[in-house]
Amino acid sequence: MNKVQLWNESEYNYAAACGFIPNMRLYFHKDEEIRPCMLIVPGGGYTVVSPSEGEIVAKKFYEMGYQTAVVTYTTNLLQMIPLKMQPMQDLMRAIRYIRKHAEELHVEKDKIMLCGFSAGAHACGSVAVHWQEFENTETGEYASVSAKPNAVILSYPVITSGEYAHRGSFTALLGADASEEELEYMSLEKQVTEDMPPCFLWQTVTDELVPVQNSFLFAQALQEKKIPYAIHAFSKGKHGLSLADEAWANEEFGEPYTLEQTFVLGQAVNDGTFPVPDEVKQALDEMAKMFTGQTKREKEQVNEEVKQWPELADEWIRTTL
Repeated sequence: MNKVQLWNESEYNYAAACGFIPNMRLYFHKDEEIRPCMLIVPGGGYTVVSPSEGEIVAKKFYEMGYQTAVVTYTTNLLQMIPLKMQPMQDLMRAIRYIRKHAEELHVEKDKIMLCGFSAGAHACGSVAVHWQEFENTETGEYASVSAKPNAVILSYPVITSGEYAHRGSFTALLGADASEEELEYMSLEKQVTEDMPPCFLWQTVTDELVPVQNSFLFAQALQEKKIPYAIHAFSKGKHGLSLADEAWANEEFGEPYTLEQTFVLGQAVNDGTFPVPDEVKQALDEMAKMFTGQTKREKEQVNEEVKQWPELADEWIRTTL
């Protein structure tokens, strides 16, 4: 497993990074077969990058024959400094890196896909609808490399900033005082164009955190623009199901490297180099207990209906691209 830093220190300046630089971990086959590539983008409400949707998903698609990578993008844990375009920029740089190095990485240049979850799916969807606006914004080694994903998989996605919005995600992304123009720009069902890549959507109709209408609204927009898509609305299940399999149910998520920014920020808060109010420190301590297993959680159950989604997505990709 190799770690690739997405930005040089001089290029990246998110104020609450505290030394963190967005990166991705590669799960690539050691043979020389040219394979499609799946970039995994976990959720977390744009406040953390959840480990439950990282390594286990990458390994699943790796076993299905893909080159895979997990992207640890910029998040706004403290809700103090809005992210704006940074997560979307992180993902576009990840795509450009893979496409630029496709030959040496044994990747098919025209089969580079994003697979996002919840707010991570919103970041993926943002790239899918807005990629063309950023094709000529890079300089240097990535100047002529396209950031267009060839397909996107959106898992229980945050989509709309309207009636069915997951408000916390938009607050972390744009700030509590976001303008109507910013909210409109990031309300993805309103931004679909004929240049968007094919899209695979899945969600449960009982999702208690992000209403399933998010997926329905996006599917309707795709239908209107004649974008190839598939949508699977499973009959039951909570938000954040990830693979919904035994590994997920047993919290066997692998290495928690997706929490790198969270941990370095927590350290900066504790040692006083990033000053915050006492109540924020307390909240960080509680979060640390949760991620380190000190907080007991209810035992999860395998969802037999939902756990088939990777195979459905794989079949769709192989017949669509």
